[in-house]
Amino acid sequence: MSLFNRTCGVKSAVTMALISAAVGLSACSQSASPDIKAREDIMKSWGDAMGVMGDMVKAPDTFDAAVFKEQAAFLADSADSPWTHFQDESAKGGAMDSVWSDADGFSSEADKFKQATDALNQAAQGASSVEDVQPAFAEVGASCKSCHTEYRAES
Repeated sequence: MSLFNRTCGVKSAVTMALISAAVGLSACSQSASPDIKAREDIMKSWGDAMGVMGDMVKAPDTFDAAVFKEQAAFLADSADSPWTHFQDESAKGGAMDSVWSDADGFSSEADKFKQATDALNQAAQGASSVEDVQPAFAEVGASCKSCHTEYRAES
């Protein structure tokens, strides 16, 4: 067997091993349920929006009213989105059992989040500085933390 054939054979074997590993890892990282993926995607988008606004709150000289307004509107407009994806108790993902055993409490947390994002959106619409939105932004953050403390499993 020539050196060329052995080299190609080794390269092919390494390539196949890498492809197999990549496919295997991507399969492992995928959520088992479309409901889990949907709510995780929505909440990741919320986290991204909170990050954009949070950066402005931390550095008031970077405040961009139009961007803040856009992010706040996104939160308020999508505040109803993930909750229907908690219907299937077998689709736990990162949720604690208390999501289902304390469904009324969980629903109350969802309502608080909707109210907080509505208030943030209203504050953002007329905001000209961070001071105009900071209290409402803090309330949204507190709402996220409260729900995650009671209903999200530590990862």
